[in-house]
Amino acid sequence: MSELYATQRQMRNRRKSAMQRGVIAILDVGTSKIACLILRFDGTEKFRESDGIGSMAGQSSFRVIGAATTRSRGVRFGEIHAMQETERAIRTVVQAAQKMANLRVDHAIACFSGAHPRSYGLAGTIDLEQDVISDNDVAHVLSMCDVPDYGAGREVLHAQPINFAIDHRSGFSDPRGQTGNQLSTDMHLMTVDRTAVGHLLHCIKRCDLEVAGLASSSYVSAVSSLVEDEQELGAACIDMGGGSTGISIFMKKHMIYADSVRLGGDHVTGDISQGLQVSMAVAERIKTFHGGVVATGVDDREMIEIGGDTGDWERDRRTVSRAELIGIIRPRVEEILEEARARLDAAGFEHLPSQQIVITGGASQIPGLDGLASKILGQQVRLGRPMRVSGLPQAATGAAFSSAVGLCLFAANPQDEWWDFDIPAEKYPARSLKRAVKWFKDNW
Repeated sequence: MSELYATQRQMRNRRKSAMQRGVIAILDVGTSKIACLILRFDGTEKFRESDGIGSMAGQSSFRVIGAATTRSRGVRFGEIHAMQETERAIRTVVQAAQKMANLRVDHAIACFSGAHPRSYGLAGTIDLEQDVISDNDVAHVLSMCDVPDYGAGREVLHAQPINFAIDHRSGFSDPRGQTGNQLSTDMHLMTVDRTAVGHLLHCIKRCDLEVAGLASSSYVSAVSSLVEDEQELGAACIDMGGGSTGISIFMKKHMIYADSVRLGGDHVTGDISQGLQVSMAVAERIKTFHGGVVATGVDDREMIEIGGDTGDWERDRRTVSRAELIGIIRPRVEEILEEARARLDAAGFEHLPSQQIVITGGASQIPGLDGLASKILGQQVRLGRPMRVSGLPQAATGAAFSSAVGLCLFAANPQDEWWDFDIPAEKYPARSLKRAVKWFKDNW
């Protein structure tokens, strides 16, 4: 199994070589659709313009030259359960995007939801030997973070330093070049189910693509949907997908918490299918054209014709009122939002200075959702669309493409993660470092 898990550091190196070649594929592997975007970079590594991901960071450096989507197959709750079907879907969408871009791509950066994410906050402190803080000092303080025992069968997906403190001054996003006697850091570590990641890597490899990065959908959809102020002052992003709903909390431009709820838009479709006794395809169409969560008096009188395909003409030609349809949709949407609220409460979101919540993702497009969400989640709710990206086709600018667009920004401007620094094993006393280095070696 171990060769499946290409190390994060290897992925980072592949990303660099893809950047030098100037093209990279973006793969958003979801439960209801798989999207592929092909990015062309203009060759200038103009990254690190700001400390982390600014709202316009990397905008000047790439444009989308190919885009395609296909219906997802073999994915449930954001996790792959039928490898060959998913592989075929990925191959289809990559070929279509390559055809539009008129070139072949070797490297892909992928994002996925599900996989039972768990968040941990870690802290580490060191005394500085030299006055000026160097890369080595950053690596050393990261290695001093006391890593929890997160269990077998888990893999670290993100390990980002979210804050540095020098002596008694806190709030540095990059301490290098500063002076002081003591350096501390706070780190956010996110683990996911190892098998789910392994399946995804395997599928992408089978499609003749090298994986140059992996990210969690809940992270990248927030990167594209939260405006710069929200990322800085603190906000939560709820990404309502087909099979699962991702939740992330940002503060000072860094993700400080992530989780997911195994419910999404497909469950709403399933409820309609059962409630009205129609196929999933018909239920999806009814939801898209007539769905809503707030019934008014008019909806009792508005009748929706349900066309079935059983061949029994009488049975196939039925009508239901829109109020009835809303009565089926609303309870499930409320359940999803209440689950999300419970996760935010567990994370201590109400203690943050800003209470802004942004809802995005394909399932967030049900009319009336923002009103219902503000009742359940609190007043400051808005629906988010991903920011504009150069060359993106009009069809791919909606909320359903938040994670794909966020992945573009992530590819262009990755935030520093643990594996970007050479954790020095031999320079420091073995006792204090032993646990972290052992953990590091075992996992990557």
